[in-house]
Amino acid sequence: MEIEDRVQTQPMEFYNMSDFLQGQSSKLITRLSEDEKIAFVLKNGKPVAILMSNDRYERLLKAGIRRFAKL
Repeated sequence: MEIEDRVQTQPMEFYNMSDFLQGQSSKLITRLSEDEKIAFVLKNGKPVAILMSNDRYERLLKAGIRRFAKL
C-alpha cells in the first residue's frame, strides 16, 4: 500500500505569518505538536511552509516519505 493511500485526510489548519509576529508562535507550535496536527503557514494568502511535530516528521521518514520529498 502506498503512503498516500494510508494517509488520513483531514482539513489542515491555516495560520498567517502575522500570527507568528504577534507573539503567538510558541502557543501555536505547542498546540499543533500536542494535537498531532499539521498546518499551513500563509504569506499574502499563499502557503509558504508547513508546520508539524518532530515526532510526526520522524514517523513520515520511517514510513518512506523521503522519496516524495525529492519531487
